[in-house]
Amino acid sequence: MRVHWLQHVPFEGLGCMSGWFLSRGHDLSCTRLFEEYSLPDVDDFDWLVVMGGPMGVEDSSKYPWLLLEINLIQSAIMNGKRILGVCLGAQLMAAAMDAKVSRNPHKEIGWFPVNMKEGEHTAFTEDFPKTFEAFHWHGDTFDIPQGAEHLVSSAATSSQGFCVGRSALALQFHLELRAGDANRIAEACHDDLTPGTYVQQPEEFTMKKDLFEDANKLMGRLLETLEKE
Repeated sequence: MRVHWLQHVPFEGLGCMSGWFLSRGHDLSCTRLFEEYSLPDVDDFDWLVVMGGPMGVEDSSKYPWLLLEINLIQSAIMNGKRILGVCLGAQLMAAAMDAKVSRNPHKEIGWFPVNMKEGEHTAFTEDFPKTFEAFHWHGDTFDIPQGAEHLVSSAATSSQGFCVGRSALALQFHLELRAGDANRIAEACHDDLTPGTYVQQPEEFTMKKDLFEDANKLMGRLLETLEKE
C-alpha cells in the first residue's frame, strides 16, 4: 500500500508509526511542508497521514500551503482514501469537512485521561479502552463535522477525535510519540509550557515510559483497523 504523510515541522515526525508501516511492507513517502514541496495528487497514494505542528488552521497568511493541504485532505476524504490526522492533522480534517476550528478553553499539554463517547458504536469502538491515558499538546479544538462520528473526549477538550466510517480517523491527541519525540517537541515549543490546569512540564511527562509504550500499542491497533478498511 502507498502511504504518504505530511510533515509540518522538522521536530514532529511519525513516531512509532514509521516502523509499523515499514514492518507491514507499505511504501512510505513524505511531503515536508517546511521545505520546498509539491503536494501529491490524490491518485498518488492509498493512505494519507497528516501530522501535527504549532501552526493553526487559520494561519494561511503565514503558511499558504495550509489551504492547498486542506483541499488535498478534502479530496482524499471524498475519494474514500484512508486518512489519519493527528493533532493539527485532525483540525485540518475537520476544516476540510467544513467544521469550525477554534481556540480551546484550556491549553492541554502532557498526559491526561481520554474517555470513549458513551453509547457510540463505530469501526474503532473495539480498539479504544473505555478510559485511557493519552499525550496531548494543543491549544485549539474542533467541532465534530457533519457526517462524522464523535469518538472520544477529555476533561479539558470535549472533541478529542472523530471518524468517518472506517477509512478516516482524526485524533487530537498523540498516540504515536515516544519519550524522545515528546522531548524534541518540548525543546522546540518550550514557550507553550506556561502554567495551567492542564499543562505538565517535561520532567513530569517524559519519564512515563510505560504510558508511551501503552499509547504506541493502541496506535498500532488503530492502524490495523484502518489498514483493513
